[in-house]
Amino acid sequence: MPQLSVIVYGPNAQGHLTELLGSLEAHPLPDAEVVVAAVGDWARETAEGHAPETVVVPLPEGTRDAAARAAGAARATGRWLHFVHAKDGLPAGAARLIAERTAELDAADDTAATGAGVDILLFDHVGTTWQTAATPSRDGRLLAAVGREALPLDESADLLRLTPLLGNRALRAGFWRAHEELLTTEDEPYAAYTALLHAGRVACLNQAAYENRELRPESLPPRAPEDRFALIERYESLLALTQDRRAARAVLYDLMMRDLVRTFAGENLPDAVAREFFRRASLAAVRWRPANHERPAGVEGVRHALLEEGAYTKYRAFQAANRTRRAAKKAVRTRKRQVGAKLRDQQYRRALSRPVDPDLAVFAAYWDRGVACNPAAIAAKLAELAPHIHQVWTVSKENTALLPPGTDHVVPGTRRYWETLATAKYLTNNVNFPNAVVKRPDAVHIQTHHGTPLKRMGLDQMEHPAAAKGLDFAALLARIDKWDYSVSANSHSTRMWERAYPARYTSLDYGYPRNDVFYTSGAAQVRAARERLGIAPGKTAVLYAPTHRDYEAGFTPRLDLAALADRLGEDTVLLVRAHYFYGGAASPLTGLRRSGRIIDVSSYDPVEELCLAADALVTDYSSIMFDYANLDRPIVVYADDWETYRTTRGVYFDLMTDHPGQVARTQEELTEIFASGAWRDESAAKARAAFRRRFCEYDDGRAAERVVRRVFLGEPEESLPPVIPLEERTPAPTPEEASA
Repeated sequence: MPQLSVIVYGPNAQGHLTELLGSLEAHPLPDAEVVVAAVGDWARETAEGHAPETVVVPLPEGTRDAAARAAGAARATGRWLHFVHAKDGLPAGAARLIAERTAELDAADDTAATGAGVDILLFDHVGTTWQTAATPSRDGRLLAAVGREALPLDESADLLRLTPLLGNRALRAGFWRAHEELLTTEDEPYAAYTALLHAGRVACLNQAAYENRELRPESLPPRAPEDRFALIERYESLLALTQDRRAARAVLYDLMMRDLVRTFAGENLPDAVAREFFRRASLAAVRWRPANHERPAGVEGVRHALLEEGAYTKYRAFQAANRTRRAAKKAVRTRKRQVGAKLRDQQYRRALSRPVDPDLAVFAAYWDRGVACNPAAIAAKLAELAPHIHQVWTVSKENTALLPPGTDHVVPGTRRYWETLATAKYLTNNVNFPNAVVKRPDAVHIQTHHGTPLKRMGLDQMEHPAAAKGLDFAALLARIDKWDYSVSANSHSTRMWERAYPARYTSLDYGYPRNDVFYTSGAAQVRAARERLGIAPGKTAVLYAPTHRDYEAGFTPRLDLAALADRLGEDTVLLVRAHYFYGGAASPLTGLRRSGRIIDVSSYDPVEELCLAADALVTDYSSIMFDYANLDRPIVVYADDWETYRTTRGVYFDLMTDHPGQVARTQEELTEIFASGAWRDESAAKARAAFRRRFCEYDDGRAAERVVRRVFLGEPEESLPPVIPLEERTPAPTPEEASA
């Protein structure tokens, strides 16, 4: 029988289960077992992909947490149980700490002549939110005050003040089974408190052995206002268990008053709900107030007195006075900023008062660079299927000359720009519109993204400051809250966007519209692309497209391109594309452009045409590999600085094991891969096939049509063209096939 059963339960919320199970594998413990009560297919697949000794209990999608905990506990065989939600984490060595401390407690119980055994071990935790990581809790001082001696709760009632989580306590298996009916509840704080109130003795461990991860509320289903009444019911049920336990009742009453006041003060409830909450809270405050109880001093004491009095009107007036005072201070601080933007705001606000134009659509791409990427593909299909919808592109002044003839456009900052954004029904972008753009209730915002994430994005950059470079995460959250739809090319992207950009948008798992061209192009389009680039018939074109490094200021080719071209021979052409972040910084290529065997295509658009023209792709960590994989042509990864990139930027998976073809770590290895023919051998094809199954999941040539029909035409999901299975898709012909 193992000493400890770590019971992981719940759905794989925003992908955190992978990290949790990885941390358990990194610090294995012989005397512990891991049971995963996996809710839904993603959680099951994740759990089954980890250590073979992990016990997986598959549960249907939608299984509630309480039922999942019970299912996991039913399969557990350990002496002690530690319940860990799949969204949470475990610090390094946490399971060992808990197992060793519970073994120590068991040994003490075995040698004791009399007395009840220890039922619960309490320990410290850290807290992680969408804004902070691993923040120490305030529980440590309470745990330290108790020390290591096991005590009845009545001798240390302040332990009820610990954060009410099941994750910061381990339960003796026999104790759980004796009280399982009481503890199997969706109200986790109630279960945590109830367990303490029923325990014979409790012991403490003043070390952090749990990471409580608080998901962003805006990424979760909204709560009904009436749900707040459950807080009153929780405390009344708990206080009923303390009838003859004076110390426990006093602590629980303090906690109840604190939470009732915070809930009432901090949430904007409808008036009828607020009045009813206040009425019920007032009754509970009076009914359960311990004899000789003293209110806290200061403002908090005033709040408690007004609540006990049931003085709703007085309480609201007290709140209003405090808010007025705070608002006045805030107004003084912000007035100077407001003056500077007043004129623009007035114009924009006037435009916002006009009706939304149902036949106006705004498009933007890559921070107003022009007509490109997913927005361009959607716009083209929209013109075909709904020509009555007028399209306007937002384009920076310096890029207007590059627009296709006849493109209606606005320049950011101009009066028409703000008027157009204010009145458009549809706003489509592959990045984000400015913070100042207001999300009107009847406007639709479509976020198309511009790649499949290998590197960490969004909130996940908080742990990588070199990549974040001062990113304002609060502003980022405000921007993503405006999204109505998020376009995705594969389930990996869908899951990572949910994690990196937690909000209530709808994911459109339709494929990337910009990749439609890889399935709709024929031999003529492939030949035309090569002709425009000057690639002679019979030549092998290799596209080299590295990504940018957050730790580099400009583009410096990581390869000796001249030497590589010489080694590849006269029949090979190198198409070199620097990342767009570097603008015109591809100057190291200047001396090579005239050779004919190295062509600088850094400014060539669209990039999809470069892919059609290339026989093979060489890249490092660029998302172009996911798009190019749709063509089912060879891909070689050149990763000379993988460890540095992975550490500095952070990644979602190990490209060195889950790669789309051959991998080179040095220029010599890269040259040998092409010289030997390994770039297109059987092992490369096998790796590419696995990569395509994972990352080309939804791309089949009809992504733009699905987006237009679903979003712009309002057609139901079931009427959209279904995704064609991967094995039935026919990508564009290779250059060799096109020239045959």
